[in-house]
Amino acid sequence: MLEILDFYADWCGPCQMMKPIIEEFRGLHPEAKVTAINIDEQGDMAEKYHVATIPCLVVVRDGEEIAREVGVLPLKKIEKMWEKVNV
Repeated sequence: MLEILDFYADWCGPCQMMKPIIEEFRGLHPEAKVTAINIDEQGDMAEKYHVATIPCLVVVRDGEEIAREVGVLPLKKIEKMWEKVNV
């Protein structure tokens, strides 16, 4: 199963900037499973995927990381990442 893990924190300004971009991506790609992970509440997940900087998108297939992007990303970059791994 292919999934995008969206690592964020409520106090993170850049993460708040990513929220509407992620929502737009979800609207355009309803087939994509996107899971928001608050690093303050789910630190174990952040540790498991070695997330040191947020915002961070990690694409996993069957629990294994296959792609990663860090920082505020434009919609087109998220879509390119999704297209590249969604084969």
